Amino acid sequence: MTASRRRAPLWYEIGWRIALPFALGRLWWRGRKEPGYRRHVPERLGRYAPDADPRPVIWIHAVSVGETRAAQPLVAGLLAAYPDHRLLLTHMTAAGRETGHTLFGDKVAQVYLPYDAAFAVERFFETFRPRFGLLLETEIWPNLVLRGNARGIPLFLVNARLSQRSADRYARLPDLTRATLNALAGISAQNRADAERFTALGARDVVVAGNVKFDIDAPPGNRDRADRMREWLGTERTVWVAGSTRDGEEELLVDAMRRSPLPPQSLLVLVPRHPQRFDEVAALLDRERIAYARRSAARPVLREVQVVLGDSMGEMFAYYAAADVAFVGGTLLPLGGQNLIEPLAVGTPVVVGPSTFNFAEVARGAVAAGAALQVGNADDVVGRVRDLLSDGKRRRQMAEAGHALLAAHRGATLRTLQWITTRLATTSHRAAASATPGETARR
Repeated sequence: MTASRRRAPLWYEIGWRIALPFALGRLWWRGRKEPGYRRHVPERLGRYAPDADPRPVIWIHAVSVGETRAAQPLVAGLLAAYPDHRLLLTHMTAAGRETGHTLFGDKVAQVYLPYDAAFAVERFFETFRPRFGLLLETEIWPNLVLRGNARGIPLFLVNARLSQRSADRYARLPDLTRATLNALAGISAQNRADAERFTALGARDVVVAGNVKFDIDAPPGNRDRADRMREWLGTERTVWVAGSTRDGEEELLVDAMRRSPLPPQSLLVLVPRHPQRFDEVAALLDRERIAYARRSAARPVLREVQVVLGDSMGEMFAYYAAADVAFVGGTLLPLGGQNLIEPLAVGTPVVVGPSTFNFAEVARGAVAAGAALQVGNADDVVGRVRDLLSDGKRRRQMAEAGHALLAAHRGATLRTLQWITTRLATTSHRAAASATPGETARR
């Protein structure tokens, strides 16, 4: 297989045709707890409402919540740079789509990206005909990229990251991976290690622009929202938040708190990563006979409450800003961790567990700068939180270190957008140079 291939191999297409009924059934199953999966189902097959807006489209694909949040500075930069265009934001998860609506409202159009079957991808491109597209982080779909390339649509992989584990999986299909990577208009990697892994897989046009998540700011009004939240939680109490926790981590933290109780005036705010797990975590707290309050109930947090269940969407920055200490989830189990830049951005000291491969460079930098502490297990998390809650001076020092770390790494969004502009100009020049006189006249 060569890099000039226009479509994925037959076995890949057959695999998708077989998988589609099961994928659609899984949507319906997941919709029991998260109704968003049962909405807009035809979009998964490339069927969209008629598109009457005549403006040219710039397309950004942000698969889920984390990528959607990461897209914030890119969306702002693109809206400013291309005021005569409209932005199309696509997702794969219901939570990602809801997050996009919360963050951007009607500033962008939103749909689901279709499954990577050729007929669905072709319908997507035929409907929206984007001028160019940005795929965030590690969204490398062969039919999507190859069919986009065949249509002359420049697709960029931006804020790209690739763990060694993922690189090893892609390496099992070297020809398809190489052809897909080389059909991209370019790859803008978060750091040198990511760039080297992409290059080792056969990618040719790879640059290092940094991590755009360093450019994310708390939303307008976040400080006021956080202050109101802190008043609700109790200004006389010390508060720590366990943010974006994953399945199994809540139980580990609860068990650790039983073995080594925190001071009675301390309060844990527990915010699961996925909204479909809110009731599951509530059931855990009920079983453990832990006094808790739900954010969604909006009732006073009484003195006997030990845990607040953060079962709301769009308030992660406020949760972090209202807390004295933040534990970032996805790090106690081998899941690679969630985004620790968010608590650093609002000046909250951070504790993480041992698994941070999704944010390896950020975690290393935060620990080295003194803005974060990395520990080995849930007992150590509780121990470090206890120490920090009783040491205001240490918390202030860590907050200052976090602000300095972010300031030193800002600018990735501007570098990425400047690189895209240059690549688009180069692509247009090459296309014009290679066109026949008749093609040039038609353009």
